[in-house]
Amino acid sequence: MRILFIGDIVGKSGRRVLKETLQKIIDEDKIDFVIANVENLSGGFGVTLNKFEEILSYGVDAATSGNHIWDNKEYEKVFEKYPDKIIRPLNYPSGVPGKGSSIFEINSNKIIVINIQGRTFMEPIDCPFKAIDDEIKKYNDIIIKIVDFHAEATSEKRAMLHFLSGRVSALIGTHTHVQTADEEILETGTSYITDAGMTGSFDSVIGMEKNAVISHFLTKLPFRFKVANDDLRFNSVVLEINEKDGKTLNIKRKNLNLKKEGVAYGQKAYWS
Repeated sequence: MRILFIGDIVGKSGRRVLKETLQKIIDEDKIDFVIANVENLSGGFGVTLNKFEEILSYGVDAATSGNHIWDNKEYEKVFEKYPDKIIRPLNYPSGVPGKGSSIFEINSNKIIVINIQGRTFMEPIDCPFKAIDDEIKKYNDIIIKIVDFHAEATSEKRAMLHFLSGRVSALIGTHTHVQTADEEILETGTSYITDAGMTGSFDSVIGMEKNAVISHFLTKLPFRFKVANDDLRFNSVVLEINEKDGKTLNIKRKNLNLKKEGVAYGQKAYWS
């Protein structure tokens, strides 16, 4: 099975990248299943129903998220209409809307996608290690398990990798918006990358217009952050999973620069 995991999609720029590239990637790389992190989908903060349905129309099958999923109140509508397609971090306290894992069936093979969130330099929510340990035990019968670990610290992600070694097919890091070049497959068959990166504007500060972010750092005053529009790129990871034992056969970074690919952008027509 070939799985495409797309790094955090940031706002209108990220959605446009998907529109221009995703179907081509699915066809060329013979992708069976597409996962995308969508916590920054709408204006860079949270998710709305119409924007979520937009990326579903481009070919996204499952959506993970993180701490910013709550930034737009419309998450409630998305959770209500698509309870099996959008996943929030598993280790939020009980009573929080949504769910932390979802099961899909692709070509007669079941796959479970699990989303967890780190606690180092982030909100002190429930323990991600205990939460995912319990979740995996509930679904021992499902061979292919993909985990999005939305976390800040590399050390926490690496610790989780070894904690889950041999128990999941892949542990994909998200949150920082900066793709790392440390993809690997452990001897147990569990694959890993510290961060899958970002899909959106790279002439930016992790997807947002530069000047407002710089002004905030200079003055510590609040500024309205807007999604940047230039130098649009696609960051992702392609996984090849053995359907019989759930082990990763191959992991590779799949990145595209729209300008280099010959896709015109930055003009009025681009945003139509």
